[in-house]
Amino acid sequence: MTMPGRYIAFEGIEGCGKSTHVQRLATHLGAVVTREPGGTDIGAKLREILANVANTHLSPRAEALLMAADRAQHLHELVIPALESGKHVISDRSLYSSLAYQGYGRQLPLDELRQFNNFAIGARLPDLVVYIRVELSAARRRLQKRDTDRFEREDDAFFTRVAQGFDQLATQDPNRWLVIDGTPPKDELELIIRRAVMDRLGL
Repeated sequence: MTMPGRYIAFEGIEGCGKSTHVQRLATHLGAVVTREPGGTDIGAKLREILANVANTHLSPRAEALLMAADRAQHLHELVIPALESGKHVISDRSLYSSLAYQGYGRQLPLDELRQFNNFAIGARLPDLVVYIRVELSAARRRLQKRDTDRFEREDDAFFTRVAQGFDQLATQDPNRWLVIDGTPPKDELELIIRRAVMDRLGL
């Protein structure tokens, strides 16, 4: 009998190294790799709107609703079918990014964000959230090495609020969240994450 897969989400501020370690852990586990926004064809179109630096007039509420729309399609089309087929899914971001970015960062009401995001995902939360925690100064240095999108161009005050949001979300649900210090070198950090995930999920 095929066992259901596990749904693992990576979270953190821009430049924390999530995307690298999503790929590395997925390779080790043979997991489906995806991301929010943009894990489906429809999501890719929504991502173009959300990440486009020209869209300076996008309202915080519209941004939050577009994120939730992407998430609803993502869970319906990709995440749930993969899990039901017995595959593990590792996603670069999840609904917790909306709580951190649109809630703490944009300062929208958290209760409202939770309500319509829970509707979007049918209350299917990640089984494990890997939160790679880095200092803002270190993340900023990494971002200097690449072209930045609309979110990555936000100011330090915004990202300070986002980081505080992730910290609070992790504290509120310690059984679901795995907080990882993101300062070690990539290869060392890969092993730290792998061992911690395997231990927490019993894989």
